[in-house]
Amino acid sequence: MSDYVLEMKGIEKSFAVPVLKGVDFSIKKGEVHALVGGNGAGKSTLMKIMTGVYSKDAGEISIGGKAVEINSIHDANRYGIAMIFQELSLIQTMTVAENIFLGEEVTKNGIRDTSYMNKKSKEVLESLGIEVEPETVVSTLSVGMSQMVEIAKAVAKDAKILVLDEPTASLSDSETEHLFHLISDLKEKGVSMVYISHRMNEILKIADSITILRDGVIAHSDMVKNMNLDSIIMHMLGSGEGKKFDWVERSYDETAQDLLTVEHLKVNDNITDISFSLKPGEILGFAGLMGSGRTEILETLFGRRRMQGGTVKLRGAQVALKNTQDAIKAGFALIPEDRRKQGLVLIHTVKENAILPKVSRLCKSKVFVDEKRANAMVEDNVKQLNIVTDGIHKRINLLSGGNQQKVVVAKWLNMNPEIIMLDEPTAGVDIGAKAEIIDLIRNFADEGKGVLFVSSELTELMAVCDRIIVLFDGKITGSLSRREIRAEEELQHAIQQEC
Repeated sequence: MSDYVLEMKGIEKSFAVPVLKGVDFSIKKGEVHALVGGNGAGKSTLMKIMTGVYSKDAGEISIGGKAVEINSIHDANRYGIAMIFQELSLIQTMTVAENIFLGEEVTKNGIRDTSYMNKKSKEVLESLGIEVEPETVVSTLSVGMSQMVEIAKAVAKDAKILVLDEPTASLSDSETEHLFHLISDLKEKGVSMVYISHRMNEILKIADSITILRDGVIAHSDMVKNMNLDSIIMHMLGSGEGKKFDWVERSYDETAQDLLTVEHLKVNDNITDISFSLKPGEILGFAGLMGSGRTEILETLFGRRRMQGGTVKLRGAQVALKNTQDAIKAGFALIPEDRRKQGLVLIHTVKENAILPKVSRLCKSKVFVDEKRANAMVEDNVKQLNIVTDGIHKRINLLSGGNQQKVVVAKWLNMNPEIIMLDEPTAGVDIGAKAEIIDLIRNFADEGKGVLFVSSELTELMAVCDRIIVLFDGKITGSLSRREIRAEEELQHAIQQEC
């Protein structure tokens, strides 16, 4: 009998061009197997073949040592394979139990047996340590709890192999820890998991083994205990690329007039007295736990939230920020935390998204856009930012997360802002795109512009920022020059010292 619950050998898949070129991938019982790779590496295609979304062009798939054909999601479910998508698939208006039994409702005398389904759902939830009542409507749940219910739904259908796609992308620290406990419990029960994430520290913490894809082939496969962050990045990108994540001490005039001065900013009753300044050419980070006020401050400076008090000055002159139009006119740009909901119009093209804030400036008259000028601008964006797309007229939702994010960055760079504010700019973005976005940020600041940078990843803050402000519960509790921070633990301590 095979040591593996699932084996994929020599898997090939093409979409006009080869995407997978003879890939081997195997997973053992009760194992967490990380699958990583950059944009276009082929990991999504490989998982879609495993879960029946795509059919392979060549190769073999075995379950428990027996050859099988997986040509549909139904086939995958029959063999105990389920995917927990980054974009949750729960029906928001239904209860937890209704979602768990969706498509397999139990009836009694021709009527749905709600009592039985609630009872069985409660048993599954309790067996997984998930504290939620089966009668709870999904729309009232947090993202983290919805993720747990999604997993419970798969386990209830006797799934033995779970594919977790960026499972912590929208979770708080506490929700992430809860998920990790659940993953450990599932391992003890013999459930195997494929873990896809761009957060390398998570993989080093939670995974047993790792497979690294690059350009449609296996670049490396090993036990996680034999790997570290640098070796993973090296295999993903090629040797030397990891240096882009090292902090590079930058020079800017620390005695210059402030580019931005914020005094006694009041955002709401909790965030009441925020004061800081930003020099031309400086990258200023905001560190803090979720709910500390980081996002709210940026949104207020962008006019998305109404200022309740305080003053904001650009180059010494006070500015009014009553709405986003005021902020854009003053020279602010915001890369929002959720690009899909706040940064992009997903049914529109790359071009339409890239020109959106600048449409009025691209019009020959008050009605018609200068298409030639617009096309040239977006073509230049694609080239300069290395956006991987078939063309500027491709729908944005068909691009990878990293390339979508680069389009969000491009559309605001096209406005030539004085200050660019980035809220979790590399969330759900692969290592390669992270490196490119970090380069863009540094280059922008090198032009004498200002950057406000928010990230939950401390390694990222330390790689990018010249100075880091620490926030706790709506208050600034410290300001650290990057050159003073010797280790990530020092920044972590500064963030949590008020807890």
